[in-house]
Amino acid sequence: MVKIDPSWLSVLQPQFDAPYFAQLKSFLVAERAQYTCYPQGGNIFRAFDSTPFDKVKVVILGQDPYHEPGQAQGLCFSVPNGIAVPPSLVNIIKEINSDMGLNIPTTHGDLSGWAEQGVLLLNATLTVRAHQAGSHQRKGWETFTDAAIHALSEKRSGIVFLLWGSYAIQKSALIDRSRHHVLTAPHPSPLSAYRGFFGCKHFSQCNQLLQQQGQEPIDWSDIR
Repeated sequence: MVKIDPSWLSVLQPQFDAPYFAQLKSFLVAERAQYTCYPQGGNIFRAFDSTPFDKVKVVILGQDPYHEPGQAQGLCFSVPNGIAVPPSLVNIIKEINSDMGLNIPTTHGDLSGWAEQGVLLLNATLTVRAHQAGSHQRKGWETFTDAAIHALSEKRSGIVFLLWGSYAIQKSALIDRSRHHVLTAPHPSPLSAYRGFFGCKHFSQCNQLLQQQGQEPIDWSDIR
């Protein structure tokens, strides 16, 4: 049984009913029969279950889930408490601290608190084979998550999209910039963070945009 908030289910039902999704399900059944895959089944749609469609204020887009044991929990960039914080998330926390004048430790990285405040933490691909980054790309997930982004663009207004790295920035083609705000920067990974992610000040800019629309800012320090 798919665990997904009803507000999203009503929006995405045509995708679940589409032929490509049946092929995707068959692929996943075969993969799980032969390999360990992440995240666990109940967490595959966690981003959608944690942040209802009508509550989305911010979208952060990742590429695919973490592929090592215990890391993936269905929210992009997030890891459960007790798991070592991956380098990209360490850099995200460093930028928040610099931007917002905070002192958040980089010792834990559960971003569930962001999701509960209206930050959709969406990976473009929702599953991955253990130890093999990108192994479930181009199997249908991108069609599904593109449909989710397009639905937000068409049916909502005033959402702040934070797109980091060339892969995420390409998704800006799905977003109506006359209705939404799009902030772009290099990816926070150690390979590219120094090319402009550090100093991008996306977190304060995001909160300013939300407040200008009469919305509550995000408490970026809510990392568990």
